[in-house]
Amino acid sequence: MGACFSCKSRRAKEEMLRKNRKRKYLNDFSMVSKKMTSFKEDRLHRNQDRMFLNGSSETASLFLQKGNKGVNQDAMIVWENFGSRADTTFCGVFDGHGPSGHMVSKRVRNFLPMKLSEHWEDNRKSGSNSEIFDSVKETFLDVFELTDKELRDDPYFDCACSGSTAVALVKQGQDLIIGYIGNSRAVLGMRGANNGFIPVQLTVDLKPDLPAEKKRIRKCKGRIFALRDEPRVARVWLPHSNTPGLTMSRVFGDFCLKDYGVISVPEISHRRIIDDDEFVVLATHGVWAVLSNEDVVNIVGTCPTRSYAARAVVDAAVKEWSYMYPTSKVEECAVVCLFLNSEESSTLSAKSTAPKEDKAKHYPDPCELNRSDSTKTGCGAIEEG
Repeated sequence: MGACFSCKSRRAKEEMLRKNRKRKYLNDFSMVSKKMTSFKEDRLHRNQDRMFLNGSSETASLFLQKGNKGVNQDAMIVWENFGSRADTTFCGVFDGHGPSGHMVSKRVRNFLPMKLSEHWEDNRKSGSNSEIFDSVKETFLDVFELTDKELRDDPYFDCACSGSTAVALVKQGQDLIIGYIGNSRAVLGMRGANNGFIPVQLTVDLKPDLPAEKKRIRKCKGRIFALRDEPRVARVWLPHSNTPGLTMSRVFGDFCLKDYGVISVPEISHRRIIDDDEFVVLATHGVWAVLSNEDVVNIVGTCPTRSYAARAVVDAAVKEWSYMYPTSKVEECAVVCLFLNSEESSTLSAKSTAPKEDKAKHYPDPCELNRSDSTKTGCGAIEEG
């Protein structure tokens, strides 16, 4: 009996040692992968062409303000000379949600443009002469898929019920290419009559109540309905559980819903820039929940200087939150303004010479904003069918 016990004990010890070696190997491999990713991201943070904090350049302005709901979950980026091309700029905004949303949005901000840049440089080295939209569309689809896989495989945070939106814009020469998921938005400001500005929405808010989105989700057994206290906000739920109640139909992360119709495949659009196109504004939901497209392009178009444009939009959104929802907590707001002309327009240049104390007069007070289309929510309460 004693010999038998000793043999079992020895085998148990050997099995424990084997498991410990395997665990150490997996931990070491994971640590190396994390260090490699961290090294690449650190290198990007030191890139002088890459801006992800509040600031501006000759052609872009970006500003982010934390809300009062807790940790900031928004992220943004402007990357000039993108893909080692002097005529190319990448812009993006990312709106996180869920317990790990703040980590997801920043991870997407770092990973997605890095992979897109690698593809861009590869295409340049290969001398590809294919049509820009066709080649870039495939690149966007591949990189969005890689980004979602990167989140799924990351062992350091749980994305089961956390995720992020994305609006990723590339300006190359006179072409704008946009890939997007979620309810963040890109709006073009065109010059109209009498030096006014006309908004052109370049993206669609991808929500569960859109017919095609609803059809896909229900085909995959996901449920869609609104809560009683928010009858205009359609949400996605698991088949047999009233969780998580996601308000978007396409996101990075949220893997608990990926088998039930929620996807990370982007919609992709292209626009050839014309003379009347002045700027593009990318912003997260905190802005579009309270400001209309018209409000935003008028704020940017009448701002005294380009460098202040993104902050002017955020300031107006924060004030409008206080006016429209005085008892609610303000959401985070992230804004990127990309100006399509190399020099400031005559309107902006003229206003930039105005006295400092008069600058506030050049963009509307929130109480004067047009609220007819301010709140962008669902088209109506949706009952499960």
